[in-house]
Amino acid sequence: MMEDTRGEPNVSDPTFWDGLYQAGRSGWDLGRPSPPFEELLAGPAAPTAGRLAVVGCGRGNDALLFARHGFAVTGFDFAPSAVDAARAASASAGLHAEFVQTDIFAVPSSYHGAFDYVLENTCFCAIDPARRSEYVGVIHDLLRPGGELIALFFAHGRPGGPPFTTDAEEVRRLFDDSFVVEHLGPAANSAEPRRGKELFGRLRRR
Repeated sequence: MMEDTRGEPNVSDPTFWDGLYQAGRSGWDLGRPSPPFEELLAGPAAPTAGRLAVVGCGRGNDALLFARHGFAVTGFDFAPSAVDAARAASASAGLHAEFVQTDIFAVPSSYHGAFDYVLENTCFCAIDPARRSEYVGVIHDLLRPGGELIALFFAHGRPGGPPFTTDAEEVRRLFDDSFVVEHLGPAANSAEPRRGKELFGRLRRR
């Protein structure tokens, strides 16, 4: 396991996350799409299908859910094991989705402004909290003007991490300059391990 100079896990190193995948310690992976996203796509507030980026896509559970609903999906993750699994799942399901192995902080500029939507789930809580403002810039760069971030933020309230907690106040403070927060509140229908610990957000790029 890669560690930083303080002896803590280096969450900015892909080998840390790839090691967890290979060791079967990917507890953040539900093995299925997140129920709040399923509920969104089945309801009257479902977004119109368009081009969607999934940051920290993992094995592609959420990415493939949106692909099934007609979205043109590109998933980004820097853990090789996760990207390989996502590609295999896409092929097995007969779905067309692109999965790119890259650090989200180094996404090629050819993707800038290319997406109608960005999907967030367990990426924000996995990065070094000191990089959260940088993360907001990444999301802003990926979206076209007026594009939307659809997000589940992990607000478990515990110290340390990963996963690192957040709250609605921090999310609003970080995103306020470059996004309009159209909705941010407790997620409905979360998976049991995350019930009462997720914030569902829809944020529009200014």
